[in-house]
Amino acid sequence: MNSSGAAAGLGLVSAATWGGSDFVGGLGARRSPALLVAASGHIFSVLVLLAICLGIHLPLPASRYLFYAALGGFEGSIALAIFYRALAMGTMGLTAALTGLLTALIPVLFSLIHDGLPTPLTAAGLAMGLLAIWLITRSPAVGGANTPPTALLLATLAGIGFGTQLTLFKFANPGGILWTLTSARAAGSISLILVIVAIPPKGKWDGFWLTGIAAGALDTIGILFFLRATQIGRLDVAALVCSLYPAGTILLAALLLHEWPSRRQFAGIALALAAVALLSV
Repeated sequence: MNSSGAAAGLGLVSAATWGGSDFVGGLGARRSPALLVAASGHIFSVLVLLAICLGIHLPLPASRYLFYAALGGFEGSIALAIFYRALAMGTMGLTAALTGLLTALIPVLFSLIHDGLPTPLTAAGLAMGLLAIWLITRSPAVGGANTPPTALLLATLAGIGFGTQLTLFKFANPGGILWTLTSARAAGSISLILVIVAIPPKGKWDGFWLTGIAAGALDTIGILFFLRATQIGRLDVAALVCSLYPAGTILLAALLLHEWPSRRQFAGIALALAAVALLSV
């Protein structure tokens, strides 16, 4: 398998685990504040990762790699808090679609500048993938008329933040996957704790640890596969395939909760599979 195909394959595994993480985290957020679920997952992950790195006596990488990873983890967690706020303010389908599209678009644009133009087949796959993300995350049931401009602005900022995080992880990659994950999770934990202290979430503050730990573990595994994908292939291919993760969440909700997707989302999932096939060539 060529590097593009391997990156697409690893990206697909990452998308599946991220989709599972969002599904589990979403279940937890129905009973407890979403920020508490996210923070508990981050804290659990960093403790496990730190124990592994210290247990196997893994040498620390250069400080610049730790800095890129920490910066990505910190600003990515801020973007998560902004995204939750955007979802609460406006039409979820429109805000999620805008955020999802920008999450993939930022690394794609960076890779086009840094790595040069892809092959025609890869370019077609990237275009199809971006359209698939929009179809999967855009809810046709409600329009955007009730979405205030502030919600769209926050969704845009969240998407830029998530896309920048994926790009920063690419810069941190030479420092090693485990330390990159550890540094990112530590900074992300600090970021979420600061947000929770500044704006205490409303709702029940109990029973969120179990789903938070499960969601955090899946999310960390997803980042691991994403980092590996960027090591062996182009950033744009890895980031776009990983950004198809809402399809996994939708399919799990359909299978386990009988929340069936719309025709548009089914079309987006089919288009996503075609995009992955093209990116694998």
